Formats: sequence, structure tokens, C-alpha cells
Amino acid sequence: MSALSFDAVDLAQRLGAASAEDLDAVEFGIIGFDADTVVRQYNRFESQAAGLSPTSVLGLPLFTTVAPCMNNFMVAQRFEDAAADGAALDETISYVLTLRMKPVKVLLRLLALPGAPMRYVLVQRRL
Repeated sequence: MSALSFDAVDLAQRLGAASAEDLDAVEFGIIGFDADTVVRQYNRFESQAAGLSPTSVLGLPLFTTVAPCMNNFMVAQRFEDAAADGAALDETISYVLTLRMKPVKVLLRLLALPGAPMRYVLVQRRL
């Protein structure tokens, strides 16, 4: 598989086919979660940037336990709305992460495909 890029047009499909090694090779955070918002994928970049080990994150609800700072209309609600409408979600937003750290400006890319088992929050930290 060729390198995954934060801006790739077909990224949702490519992430669904990517191995854990593929996810760990990228230079942005990848958080994959299921329809119940339980974290199933947490790549090395995000682990190091957030200071959270995969073992402390995997199996926990993303929006209530791992990243409650994203449990709002800008992030969590967009996933809920897309699922309710049976629509694809691919939006990139400027955001500020605030939980467990000093505020950090990031770009979040929110990805979900109808019927796909995984949804994704991608985190690109700004320099």
C-alpha cells in the first residue's frame, strides 16, 4: 500500500484496508472507532503526541472517556448526524485540543462511510 496522506481523496477507504503497520507509518494521528464510538485503532503518532498508550485507550468510548473535549457539535455530533442520515462524512476542521495538555491547535479530519465498520478522527498537529 502506498503511503497514507492526511489530504488523500480516498482516505476513508484506504484506512479501512490499512494494516496496523500502515497506520503507524504516518505522521499524523489516527483514531479509529466503531459504531458505538469504542476506540479500536490508535496509531503510534497519536499515542506519542497525546501521551496516551494504545493499551490505555483501546476498548474505551472515544467521546466520553478518551477525548471528551471532542464530545460536541463540531465533532461527535457530525458523526451522529452522518450515521442517522446514512451519509458519508469527510470534513476537515480547525480545532483546539484541550484535554490533559495545554491548548494545541490542530486540523481534524472526520471520516465515515455508510455501512463501514470503522469511523476515523485524524489529527494533524500544526507547527
